[in-house]
Amino acid sequence: MSNYSGSIPLEQISPVSYRIPIHGKMKVPGILYLSESLLHAALSDSTATQVINVACLPGIVRHSLAMPDAHQGYGAPIGGVAAFDQTGLIVPGFVGYDINCGVRLLRTTLSADEITPKLREITTLLFSAVPSGVGSSGSLRLKKKELATLLREGARWPVNQGFGEESDLIFCEDNGAMKDADPDTLGPRALELGAQQLGTLGSGNHFLEIQRISSLFDNNAAKILGLFEGQTVIMLHTGSRGLGYQTCDNYLARCVKKAKKEKRELPDFQLAGAPMDSYDAKQYYRAMAAAANFAWANRQLITHRIREVFAHIFGSGSPESRLQTVYDVSHNIGRFEFHDVQGKQTRLFLHRKGATRAFPPGHKDLPEAYRTIGQPVFIPGTMGSASYVLLGTEKALSRTWGSTCHGAGRKMSRKESIRQTKGRNLFEDFSKKGIFLMAKSARGVAEEVPEAYKDVNEVVDIVEKAELSKRVCVMKPMAVIKG
Repeated sequence: MSNYSGSIPLEQISPVSYRIPIHGKMKVPGILYLSESLLHAALSDSTATQVINVACLPGIVRHSLAMPDAHQGYGAPIGGVAAFDQTGLIVPGFVGYDINCGVRLLRTTLSADEITPKLREITTLLFSAVPSGVGSSGSLRLKKKELATLLREGARWPVNQGFGEESDLIFCEDNGAMKDADPDTLGPRALELGAQQLGTLGSGNHFLEIQRISSLFDNNAAKILGLFEGQTVIMLHTGSRGLGYQTCDNYLARCVKKAKKEKRELPDFQLAGAPMDSYDAKQYYRAMAAAANFAWANRQLITHRIREVFAHIFGSGSPESRLQTVYDVSHNIGRFEFHDVQGKQTRLFLHRKGATRAFPPGHKDLPEAYRTIGQPVFIPGTMGSASYVLLGTEKALSRTWGSTCHGAGRKMSRKESIRQTKGRNLFEDFSKKGIFLMAKSARGVAEEVPEAYKDVNEVVDIVEKAELSKRVCVMKPMAVIKG
């Protein structure tokens, strides 16, 4: 048993996991993947309460989950995972506002030593080539028909326009496009924002980093992924921008209105959803898929802009300009998947909010090149710490529906982070650490300082001890671009 003596019942079931037993209106238990040192934070805000609230929803299967990066979110915790059968709900707030926010990793042929003399020049050019910040607009404005095609085709659309390679699609989840996407399910404001914001980074925790691989943990897996110690890699974190936000906002408002009208019993109206086979659920799913496709297209166009910068610096067609996609992982997304439920393969709807897939070796949804090692998982830290490449496992499939965490996870509000960094020259702080930082606003940097987040090393240690992911390598930032 845990030493915790608060009002939420807890049972420690391993050194890195806790169970909230079924009580009250819970239909399934809650499982928190946390160390004892991180448990207090989950109980201090509403994280554990939100895990309980999710466990009360109709149609939930087996358990309500929180990953080690979990913190209080909108309705459901960020870092939350749950599966629902055909009697359940699709919940827009449990997918999240930034639909298909995700991480793409690009590998170069360059060592960190080779890129260091040109680091400032490359970062400055990237900062110019990839617009960042709140409300930023891209250089590629889309006409109505172009946007509709992109929303159906996802990353395929920019590749067909010459903004990428076929291999980029192979190494994306869902090959960079969800089926059933329907642009007609999006509102006019969402479409207006999408037409303006393709190829933009955005703000908040989104980033573009030049990193060096500082250590390897699995030499064989690293070789298959094309990674080596001392290598320069590029990590990109962004999503569907205003189009995704507006899509969530529209459908969440619709679900809340209907739930109140029908006097449905919900633990929290932020968890209002649509019954699985209802018209509203099908419309939201098609809209969410379109927003997810926009996010993949967005990361694809940014990938092209990064390649253009490297071609400008090192020469078009040179080995140094041939950046390759290692993989592109999604979080803040809902999918229909088949999983084992009491010995039978069952179609479930998986909500992963601030959580990523972590499928094991041999899984049919993995690129053939990675079938022997499992799905690549990216867990970014903060702009001053480290990021990890890991692999999915069999235990993740059986314990968490093939899921793991998506980052370090906040431990401090943005307001508190700004308060605590008042008076500091943050750009100078990063320079002293050997990190070249560029950002649209000092406020944005203050919101995202390393101390605002959990220790990524501890978070990664938890998912490895829980056997949800296993480490391949760790990267340290050399240059960071923020909104």
